[in-house]
Amino acid sequence: MTDYQPHGVEAPQTSETSGILSVSGLTHRVGLDGESITILKDVTFRIDRGESVAIVGRSGSGKTTLLGLLAGLDTPSQGCIELDGQAISELGEDQRAQLRAQRVGFIFQSFQLLPALTALENVMLPLELAGQKGAGDKARELLERVGLGQRLRHTPRQLSGGEQQRVAIARAFASNPSVLFADEPTGNLDNRTGETVSDLLMALNREQGTTLVMVTHDEHLASRCQRRLAIEAGVVTEMGAES
Repeated sequence: MTDYQPHGVEAPQTSETSGILSVSGLTHRVGLDGESITILKDVTFRIDRGESVAIVGRSGSGKTTLLGLLAGLDTPSQGCIELDGQAISELGEDQRAQLRAQRVGFIFQSFQLLPALTALENVMLPLELAGQKGAGDKARELLERVGLGQRLRHTPRQLSGGEQQRVAIARAFASNPSVLFADEPTGNLDNRTGETVSDLLMALNREQGTTLVMVTHDEHLASRCQRRLAIEAGVVTEMGAES
């Protein structure tokens, strides 16, 4: 599949040592009752290819806002975000959408599966939209990889929460994204199922070399990441990751 390159934007650097995500001077404000509220303040950091990074902080600290900005779902009030060598903070909405389709995977806490489609069809969908051949075979392989080879024809309502999250993970990895963003991937799961999902995310991160950036309240999951970034009062700081 040919890499998407927005018009007028240089192709990304592909060196193994280059950063996959680079954030510089990022500030984000929102309007509330006629006032401007600063959610993120002068945030600067870099994430290298293949890293696993947890973003932690109290509820309302701006974790999900930061994740959305990194994924190009929104644009910052000021500052620069580069994803895979492209300044996504300078792209238009349509260009960001195409870049996400090409290079980004996203896992939501609420799964976001299409209820009328089977597990197989949910995973096939991004592949078919990208015009990839053999979408069915690849989707089936991914679902077998996440332990759902016997659930291919089941719709989301016929699956448990953990099974739905595993379908969502398979879908997110289907397009071989450069970066996988996850918003509380174990937040709606019991401890045992959450551990299974955590194991799966970490295994796929290692095996496919996909950069993993997740927001989580799960301290155990955060400790398994190579790095942790903490948000407090809109400021992002680096924390020491446990082994």
